[in-house]
Amino acid sequence: MGLGSESQQRMALVLSLLCLSLTCLARAAEQRSTYIVHMAKSEMPAEFSDHGDWYGVSLQSVSESAEIIYSYDTVLHGFSAWLTQAEAEALETQPGVMFVNPEIRYDLHTTRTPEFLHLDETNGNNVYPQANTASDVVVGVLDTGVWPESKSYDDTGFGPVPANWKGTCETGPDFNSSACNRKLIGARFFSKGYEANKGPIDQTKESRSPRDNDGHGTHTSSTAAGSAVAGASLLGFATGTARGMAVGARVAAYKVCWVGGCFSSDILAAMDAAVSDGCGILSMSLGGGTADYFRDSVAIGAFSAMEKGVLVSCSAGNSGPGASTLSNLAPWITTIGAGTIDRDFPAYVTLGNGQKYSGVSLYSGKPLANSTLPIVYAGKVSNATVGNLCMPGTLVPEKVQGKIVMCDRGTNPRVQKGLVVQDAGGAGMVLANTAANGEELVADAHLLPAAAVGQKSGDSIKSYLLSDPNPMATIVFGGTQIGITPSPVVAAFSSRGPNIITPQILKPDLIAPGVNILAGWTGSVGPTGLAADPRRVEFNIISGTSMSCPHVSGLAALLKEAHPDWSPAAIRSALMTTAYSTYASGDGILDVATGKAATPFDVGAGHVDPPRAIDPGLVYDITADDYLDFLCALNYTQFMIATVAKRANYTCDAKKSYAVSSLNYPSFSVVFGNGTTMVKHTRTLTNVGGAGTYKVNTLTSGAGDVKVAVNPSELNFKKSGEQQSYTVTFTSSTMPSGSTEFGRLVWSDGKHVVASPIAITWS
Repeated sequence: MGLGSESQQRMALVLSLLCLSLTCLARAAEQRSTYIVHMAKSEMPAEFSDHGDWYGVSLQSVSESAEIIYSYDTVLHGFSAWLTQAEAEALETQPGVMFVNPEIRYDLHTTRTPEFLHLDETNGNNVYPQANTASDVVVGVLDTGVWPESKSYDDTGFGPVPANWKGTCETGPDFNSSACNRKLIGARFFSKGYEANKGPIDQTKESRSPRDNDGHGTHTSSTAAGSAVAGASLLGFATGTARGMAVGARVAAYKVCWVGGCFSSDILAAMDAAVSDGCGILSMSLGGGTADYFRDSVAIGAFSAMEKGVLVSCSAGNSGPGASTLSNLAPWITTIGAGTIDRDFPAYVTLGNGQKYSGVSLYSGKPLANSTLPIVYAGKVSNATVGNLCMPGTLVPEKVQGKIVMCDRGTNPRVQKGLVVQDAGGAGMVLANTAANGEELVADAHLLPAAAVGQKSGDSIKSYLLSDPNPMATIVFGGTQIGITPSPVVAAFSSRGPNIITPQILKPDLIAPGVNILAGWTGSVGPTGLAADPRRVEFNIISGTSMSCPHVSGLAALLKEAHPDWSPAAIRSALMTTAYSTYASGDGILDVATGKAATPFDVGAGHVDPPRAIDPGLVYDITADDYLDFLCALNYTQFMIATVAKRANYTCDAKKSYAVSSLNYPSFSVVFGNGTTMVKHTRTLTNVGGAGTYKVNTLTSGAGDVKVAVNPSELNFKKSGEQQSYTVTFTSSTMPSGSTEFGRLVWSDGKHVVASPIAITWS
């Protein structure tokens, strides 16, 4: 029967739209995603003999169709599952369920360094005699997998796999158990969480196995603990012996990162396996923003790893130079920023007016055919409003053919810009930094003659080519140069403090080499990672805090081998208190983003210094109970603490006074707020050397007039293992919010220098 009026038609339309809306709401309610379910292991009912059975029944109580993705039992107790929001909320009310956390997506934070770090020798003596011999320390690397054919995993000279190793070498279509050896002793992959979110892995693009098709994982693991490979280079650049920091350490690869990212359920499963397998160090060059510790899967997994004596080293992130851009902020994680080394790959842009500008490049092909060529600005030869960025399809071939094109850095990959120029018929490229990158120069293995220049040079070149009626230029490549000064300088991309989760904990902890680092590479893609790049290399040069993190992971492995009784906190303390924050001249390490001296918010304790870390004299040790006190100081509830520390019934003592400033951290972050004029920090030092008397010295400089008093000012240690405590009182007048002051507190016995950075803020 038809509708007889306009009002009836409108009513029918309203009803149909209402039905559509209700249908959409119903579908939205049914949308599923991965959740991580934290269980109180001690609350398992007596009728269950296996926790897995209990987890399954708990899940079935809220869903007939959901299935467990992973079951965890080492770094946390619980499981992950594919649930609707309603099911997740219902599950959180079930007995024994502490917390249900949504899946988080993490991203990767994308060799001369042994010499630069003075790792091999100091005054003719090897400071790490065990560095070049096989050890039983295993570095677990959670990344994109491993290319086992790389010479960086040569096991010549290695003895049997450690007897306590419980790991395995998982197989796949292009990976079998014979890929592992006495150096690469484990290789596993974790994809269930990824596939639950993204669907089945496209095996035409990446291997559903531990094989590294990206290159990032091979680069990081070979940086941390790769075997020495003579004659290594990238297309002739950086020729020499490539080696990891801990040549003698074993490597175990845990593939958790795929084309679409790294998912927390997979990361937790890998951490669970790595700790259970017997890894002593976990190296994780990835991050997923910031969250409270009880919501941060990496922080949760790292806490349990720490309790079992495993040091977790993470990259700080590549979101600098802006303030408070750090990830991996938990105090039980060692957080690493990035600096340069004293090696560079210069390229020179000479203009028709005779001006010459220095840049960098890893281009290794044929030089430009003519001595000079016309140069044009991409923004003037494009069909797009953002043509200056040289994005695919934006350049007009008729205006580019045979010319050098100047492109601005940003949005799309640097090397892709050169490919866009090449596809349009261009002969070369000058890649100019914008204000976002300043003077930071990162070298790339370009596919056409190309040089990257800083913002100031870029602005000058741009001014010339836009004003001269017949602008000309050429690019000359300078190969590899060493002895570059000053070095290190802080990379602009390196993420910075202050710590937005807990301002009283200074992060990053320290910096390490992270710019233009040579290390092993995959055979699946070229050095640029572009599908259009046909080249295949055994080693590649890339940059990021992803590269600085495994440097520290490898150094931590050396310290663990030299001092097997040291806790993760003691190892981190040794690395931090022996780091340097000034050059030999006494000037502070520079920040390339500002051209000024870096602050503790940029470098933490400073740049890692391995020869001194082996014998730090004193360390700031921290136990799991100390971290629990720290969580109490943050006013964490019982369920929050249980989520982080797996203590279902733990409660903070109402009669005890807790303070974040009492955490025995090797640095000081002092926050004056709400009219506060005095802040106290307490610390305890453990003697790991001989008998000695240590005297303290403090220095501050900045906006305020802060007075620092240390009591006592002298500590007398009679034997190794002895502990002594002290209190630091910071007193200040009121300052405007946002003011900062920085300094250093140093204990010394004349031989050892035990230094801690000080960062003071007013809020």
